[in-house]
Amino acid sequence: MESKSRRDISHFEGTWQIARQIEDRMGGQEAHFSGRAKLRPLGEHWLWQESGEIRYGAGPALKAERSYLWRPMGRRIAVHFEDGAFFHDFDPEAPAPEAEHFCTPDLYHAAYDFTRWPRWQVTWEVAGPRKDYRMTSECRRPETG
Repeated sequence: MESKSRRDISHFEGTWQIARQIEDRMGGQEAHFSGRAKLRPLGEHWLWQESGEIRYGAGPALKAERSYLWRPMGRRIAVHFEDGAFFHDFDPEAPAPEAEHFCTPDLYHAAYDFTRWPRWQVTWEVAGPRKDYRMTSECRRPETG
């Protein structure tokens, strides 16, 4: 964890390498995403843009991109979909930050882990009538030199 200074949205600014694993517990293929994300200020929001490749099982690599809008909200960070709809929020200073998102009939539950900052991860457990998977994203600063 970094020094005693409070971690806020500005600590996430910049480029991150992402390694993501998706474990489908309904018998589908496991997927792996590898790419980069960049968080930068954009007016009253911060834009999180990620791009890379996703591979399902032994299939070919496919291009994958996603964007979210982050917004400081007191101690918390609110995450919105690219269209501005609210997704979830989290407290980067909480001992074990969690979040939930309901997309009827599905429930998305996130657990953030900042204990190895500036390496961090978020694990989403997703459950619904036709969904049952775990998605873990590990984020770290790109290697330098």
